[in-house]
Order: sequence, then C-alpha cells, then structure tokens
Amino acid sequence: MLKVLDKIPYSVLIVFTIMMLVAPMRPMPHVVEKILMLANGTLTRPLDIFDLCFHLFPLILLILKFTKDRKRTP
Repeated sequence: MLKVLDKIPYSVLIVFTIMMLVAPMRPMPHVVEKILMLANGTLTRPLDIFDLCFHLFPLILLILKFTKDRKRTP
C-alpha cells in the first residue's frame, strides 16, 4: 500500500488535501464542523464519523508520504 504513495506526486496530494479540508466552503468546512462536534461530544452518528474520516483521508496520506520520504532520506 505504501508503494502507491511513491507514485502520487506531492503537488497533487497537497492540492487534493486542501480541497478536501475546505470543502464545502459554506456555511463552514465539514472538517471544522465535525471537529467541533467531536469536541462537544456530539459526533455519534456513523455517517458523521465516516464524513470526518473521508475529509481527513488525503491529509493522512500526505503525512504518511512525508514521514516515509523523511525516513528514507539520510
């Protein structure tokens, strides 16, 4: 699975991450809304949990790619 990350360029991954983190712009991004729900203890519906994971997935991939490349470089 991590070999697939080598094929994805950083530019594409960064743009995709930004798009997913700010989508939709109005009334507020889903990630912000879901994190507020998590902080308030109201993030209980499976659909909301999936939505949070869905919007954070590109960020997780970006972090994995960065740490993998960082470990590889001496």
